[in-house]
Amino acid sequence: MRLIDYFRKKETAKPNVMTADRGGSGSGLGSSFGSSFSIDDAVTAIDKKEIFEHYWRGDNDKYYLPPLDWDAIAKSYHANPFHTSAIQAKRNILISTFVEHPKLTRTEFEKLVTDYLIFGNDYLRAVQNRAGHVMRYEALKARWMRVGKKNDYYYLRNREAEKLKGDITHHKNHDINQDIYGVPEYMAGMNSAWLGEAATLFRRKYYKNGSHAGYILHITENLSDQVIASIESQLAASKGVGNFKNLMVHNPEGKKDGIELIPIAEVQARDEFYNIKTLTRDDILATHRVPPQLMSVIPTNTAGFGDVEKASKVFVINELIPLQQRLKTINEMVGETIIAFGDYELIGESV
Repeated sequence: MRLIDYFRKKETAKPNVMTADRGGSGSGLGSSFGSSFSIDDAVTAIDKKEIFEHYWRGDNDKYYLPPLDWDAIAKSYHANPFHTSAIQAKRNILISTFVEHPKLTRTEFEKLVTDYLIFGNDYLRAVQNRAGHVMRYEALKARWMRVGKKNDYYYLRNREAEKLKGDITHHKNHDINQDIYGVPEYMAGMNSAWLGEAATLFRRKYYKNGSHAGYILHITENLSDQVIASIESQLAASKGVGNFKNLMVHNPEGKKDGIELIPIAEVQARDEFYNIKTLTRDDILATHRVPPQLMSVIPTNTAGFGDVEKASKVFVINELIPLQQRLKTINEMVGETIIAFGDYELIGESV
């Protein structure tokens, strides 16, 4: 099956989101309450395992399909603050050390390096004059670029493939599975990034709607129907904006434990949220290999993270300089030196 047929099959499939068994005679809710419902697990658009299974060369008769879903990669860029910040930290240092060239402006270089860090691919198109001389280079958006089957390139506009003209240079990060497209280096940390995003969204909804099962109100008192209806009305009104309201029940002749409030693991949920955010943060920083000092991470221990200047120098030597060398290979591809870097200066010292 070709990859394009796979996507068409996925789009036309109708998932079984909810199934019902009404009036069943078996055990469980169906036999006790007359109906039972089973809701499938929620599946988002980006964190499915299939994103790691497309490492092969599919095509749609015009161009090769990318090994990853670029739309999912682009959305994931904003999914986690540490993932976004790590990419921006590398980009900012590269821009600060870039030596501007008459044919490659700092703005175009910023577009190029941002695409390379996010998608593992960048594209430069040479803009020529009538005499055939290169006047300048412009960066093309990697999210919409496709490598053609006949040594040409296509650009997606409103999902329609437009064949591009001109001399285009494709610079990519090496992939061990194929050599048509590059892939970003941080893919191993994306599950942690999505987990952190899911935890944040869950907690945000938890506080926003106020309709969570935070407790069980157990009433054994012989209260009137009017009082019970009033309690139910007050509990229903506590949802939404202005939630977490207090509730008073006046029953002078009631027993001590006639009305009992039973919490449901709220403290444990709060602690798990903190642990998830901490562990996913560490995974993301390890994937990007960015020191926490450069990410405005507040240390939880008294010793801290160490000297920020030393961490910055080690980061530049071990990560940024090799990245600069990779970007310099574009010079060999275009046939002239349009990318050069100066020293990284930190408080008057150069690295």
